[in-house]
Amino acid sequence: MQTVFSIAIDALAYGMVLFVISIGLSVTMGLMRVVNLAHGAFAMIGGYIASYVARDLGLGYSVAVLAAVVLTIIIAIPIERFLYRRIYGAPELTQVLMTIGITFCVIGIANYVMGPTLKTIPLAGPLQGVADLGFRSISVHRIFAIVCGLVVALGLWFAIERTSFGVKVRASVDDAAMAAALGVRTEVIYAISFAIAVGLAAFGGVVGAELLPVEPYYALRYMVTFLVVVSVGGAGSIPGALAACLLLGAIDTTGRYLMPEFGEFFFYLAVIAIICVFPRGLAGRAK
Repeated sequence: MQTVFSIAIDALAYGMVLFVISIGLSVTMGLMRVVNLAHGAFAMIGGYIASYVARDLGLGYSVAVLAAVVLTIIIAIPIERFLYRRIYGAPELTQVLMTIGITFCVIGIANYVMGPTLKTIPLAGPLQGVADLGFRSISVHRIFAIVCGLVVALGLWFAIERTSFGVKVRASVDDAAMAAALGVRTEVIYAISFAIAVGLAAFGGVVGAELLPVEPYYALRYMVTFLVVVSVGGAGSIPGALAACLLLGAIDTTGRYLMPEFGEFFFYLAVIAIICVFPRGLAGRAK
């Protein structure tokens, strides 16, 4: 039972970290129709900024998280304005080539500025301890990651389904020309959506640094993982992305606990099986 409980907690925390990072990619792919393979690069930028602020400047974990989100969005604004806007509506191959190019540029710049070493993000004092449940102790950071995932899921669902901004986003997705004719500033909507996606990537990169270490090739190492999660969940679906992250996180964590020599075999085997049964993902929408 101890092993089962450990697997469950680690799987839930890992799944929530994947969700926080990947949901931004789901937004850009499902709502904005952009295959953004540079999404992991923004998570890496957030991790590097947080590491510098918390470790080198000594300003604390909360300040590091805030700085990572805000500065990553600021960095992403001109990238969206001058690069991403050129590929909105472009063929998918063009989007893939552009975003992979951005990924390699970010990796090169990050390594030059910050150095080619793994970056740690010192946790706040309360997050370094363990919570005693009587029959089992749980890392407080694991609980923090789980709570962050739940808050992000509920917040995004409310924003998209229950606010005027969400209505404008869905209208821009369904028919951008008609939405613009009705007075919706689609470019602004896309820019805000992109900023939210980038901010979530940075936030997830910081919160999940204990599970997905921030290192020089972070953006490439986890590029496929983030893309797979979105594909399995169904691009643009928040419940689908959450279900995919929890399911794949559970499978991957269980495999690593019980048969670590197989590596990510069970993770990708599950992906193949799910896509065979649900070609559009668990909650994918017909185009």
